[in-house]
Amino acid sequence: MTIADTTTDPYPQVARELALLLRRARSLATTMSKRAHPALDATMYPMLAHIARTPEVHGCDLAAQFGVGRATISRQVSHLESLGLVSRHPDPQDARGQLIELTPEGDVLVTNASEAWRLRLSEALSDWSPDDVAILATSLGRLNETIDESLRTP
Repeated sequence: MTIADTTTDPYPQVARELALLLRRARSLATTMSKRAHPALDATMYPMLAHIARTPEVHGCDLAAQFGVGRATISRQVSHLESLGLVSRHPDPQDARGQLIELTPEGDVLVTNASEAWRLRLSEALSDWSPDDVAILATSLGRLNETIDESLRTP
């Protein structure tokens, strides 16, 4: 495919670049999880980061966020709890529900890992202008919103 072809039909290149980005993201998630804590798998650090952003989250909300079943979330949260990274307590507004939040140890782990990731990104993008980084952030946010909307539409 020539450059002219990508200007008339950019979707094949978008698909290739997204596939490459997703492969690299999976690999990076595994690396980041293991660096954060040796007992974490690739799915657990993103879950911890989400819990940090949305404290006192319900397990069903985590299941919806990560596209897995409640049983899977329950096992993962139990593992994180056994590592001392999260705690659960009853939801005062729903006796059947539990709220999940980071422990102080979990908060330190997420803070340190997030800072390491931010530094890695800033080094990787060091030759990009601040405007280009801002455009990338905006475009990725828009892409995520668009994909979320398309997944909600049957």
